[in-house]
Amino acid sequence: MLKTQIRSLDKKLNKTLDNPFINASGCYCRTKEDLDQLITSSYCSSIISKTCTPLSRDGNPEPRYHQSDTLSINSMGLPNLGLGSYLEYFNTCESTQGIKIISLGGLTLEDNMAMFESIVSKHYMNLVNIDAVEINLSCPNLVGHGQLGYNFNNMNVYLLKILNIVSRKEIELKRRCGLLIGLKLPPYFDMNQFEKVANIIKDQLRYGRRIDFLTCINSIGNGLVIDTDSEKVVIKPKGGFGGIGGSVVKPTALANVRKFHELLGDKLFIIGCGGITNGEDAFHHLLAGANMLSIGTQLMKEGPEVFKRIGLELEDIMKKKGYKNVDDIIGKLKTIQ
Repeated sequence: MLKTQIRSLDKKLNKTLDNPFINASGCYCRTKEDLDQLITSSYCSSIISKTCTPLSRDGNPEPRYHQSDTLSINSMGLPNLGLGSYLEYFNTCESTQGIKIISLGGLTLEDNMAMFESIVSKHYMNLVNIDAVEINLSCPNLVGHGQLGYNFNNMNVYLLKILNIVSRKEIELKRRCGLLIGLKLPPYFDMNQFEKVANIIKDQLRYGRRIDFLTCINSIGNGLVIDTDSEKVVIKPKGGFGGIGGSVVKPTALANVRKFHELLGDKLFIIGCGGITNGEDAFHHLLAGANMLSIGTQLMKEGPEVFKRIGLELEDIMKKKGYKNVDDIIGKLKTIQ
């Protein structure tokens, strides 16, 4: 019942997934032990790595993560094992029926171009066992680094340079690159922001550059949580400022999924991320236009068993409403006439 299909624009990278679930990058995916737990979860068909840099990185000082009943706040600072470690893990891990994604978050354009070119070159030589690369344009927790996803002029130039790597390689070798390519976006709030980003993506596609999916959304940047008893902030980095996740971000996440589905849904697929805590939340993301469902804060609370619980709850809703498969739900949100 939970099987779903993802489709690339050129129809050559279509894949059927056992279920639409994937971990959010940063959650249960930093270490080999974390990833092993995800692999063994039958209700999580797809896996994404921690957003990685060229070399390992410790990230921001502790405490850097806090959660409550309704939200999480983090300022992790991209702690990760480095690109090579995650590529090695996926090359040696047990097979998964879903898609395996490497998330890239270099601190400079040059870092990301070097990592991306390395992955693409190794892919053509059958030296990497991954299905997709996600370019993270939206980390709010790096001191001194703004989110590229809000700087539309730089974002356009950045994507042109990175995506040209694939275009050149395809021309050179006279065959398509089998990797799916996606963008992890920050939350947008104004209608003109949605349209500007959609136009940037359409321009890239118009000139033959590949973008296959979007992840909407990353955490809402630079919130502040205060503990009443201690009268202190709850995380250390940046004076307590951090990215907000959890159920409180669900309306913003749904708005982003919905608008990008309306603007680009015929051109790429969407991974909905933000506020998915139960089957109803998952159902809402699908209605809004998500093709896959990414779980973060709730995964950190419950561990990988959360996928089974939410999957069963989603199946119950589908049975009651007469839906036989996930694809029948996607983008079917109704408006009031």
